Amino acid sequence: MVSATRVTIGGLADRLGLSKASVSYALNGQPGVSDDTRRRVLDLAEELGWHPSSSARALSRARSDAIGIVLRRDPGLLGTEPYYMSLLAGVEAELAESGQSLLLRMVGTSNGQDLAAYRRWSAERRVDGVMLFDIVVGDPRPALLDELGLAFVLHGNDEEVAPGRVLLYDASGDAGMLVDHLHALGHRRVLHIQGPQEFEHEQERAAAIARFAREHGMQAASEPSDYSMDAGERIAGAHADDLGLTAIVTSNDLLALGAQAALSRRGRDDVALVSWDDSLICRLGSRPLTALARFPEEQGRRATRMLLDELAGVATPTHAARASELIVRSTSVRARQS
Repeated sequence: MVSATRVTIGGLADRLGLSKASVSYALNGQPGVSDDTRRRVLDLAEELGWHPSSSARALSRARSDAIGIVLRRDPGLLGTEPYYMSLLAGVEAELAESGQSLLLRMVGTSNGQDLAAYRRWSAERRVDGVMLFDIVVGDPRPALLDELGLAFVLHGNDEEVAPGRVLLYDASGDAGMLVDHLHALGHRRVLHIQGPQEFEHEQERAAAIARFAREHGMQAASEPSDYSMDAGERIAGAHADDLGLTAIVTSNDLLALGAQAALSRRGRDDVALVSWDDSLICRLGSRPLTALARFPEEQGRRATRMLLDELAGVATPTHAARASELIVRSTSVRARQS
C-alpha cells in the first residue's frame, strides 16, 4: 500500500497505468485528458491524501505562496502586546483559508534592519508580497518595495502614503469618540500617554485629541512613551499629584494598565482612564478599563485579503478597517464637582 505521506505524481501514474503527463494534466485542470481519466486521477488522489508540492507549484508559477511581515519589535516583548497577537491571528486565519504561508521576522528597533530583510527576501524570492505596520514619518519602505517589485499593503490612516494599498482606519474619529466621552463625564483636563512620536498614527492621534479638546473648551496634553506598562506607570505617576488632571487616555492597553497601577497607589480612583486598545487585560481586575474595541483580528484578515487580492489581480471589496466601538467600563468615572 502506498503511504499517503509519500504519494507522488509518479506513484499515481503507476497505480492508474497512466503517464505522468496525463496525471499532471488531470490534477492541474489542464486539457489533454478525458473527463473519465480526470475523474479517476482526482478520486485516487483524494483517497490517498495527495497534495501538490508547494515548492514545485511555486517554481512553476514563479511564486513562493508566502507573504512576509517584518516587525521592528523586540522579540522578547511581542508576546506581551495583545493587539499584535490578535492582528497576527487574523493574518494567519486568512492565509490558512487560501493555502498561503506567513514569513514573520522581528528585527528589533535598530534602523535599517527591516529594509535589509526586504532586500534579502526579494533577492531570494522568499515572499510574494509583504504587509507593513507602524508607518513612520517619511517611511522609506513603500518606495523600496516598489523598487524591488514586491507587492505590499500597509495598515495606516493616510491613503496618500500608497494609494489603493492602505487598509485605512480612522484615528481622528477614534480620538473624537474618546474626547466626546470624557467631555460628557464633565472632564476638562486630559493627559494623553501616546506611543513613539515617530509613528504617523501617534502624531495623528495627539493632534486629533488636542483639536477635539479645544472644540469642547477642554485642555489636553500628550506625552510620548514606548507602549510599555512601565512607561504608563512612570508617566501617570509623575502626574498623579496634579489634582486638576482628572482624565487620562493611553495609546494602548499596556500603558493603561501601568497608569492604573500608579493612580491606584496614589489613591486617585477619581481619574477617568481610557485605553485606545481593548483586550482581555482591560476586562480583568476590580476596575475593568474603558477601551476602544478596534477589532485587530478583523484588521489582520482584511489587510491580508487586500494583499492576496492584489497578488491575484482582483478588486478588493473594502479598503477600510472595521469602525471602532467604545466599551465603557469602571474607569469611566465622572469628573469631581469643584
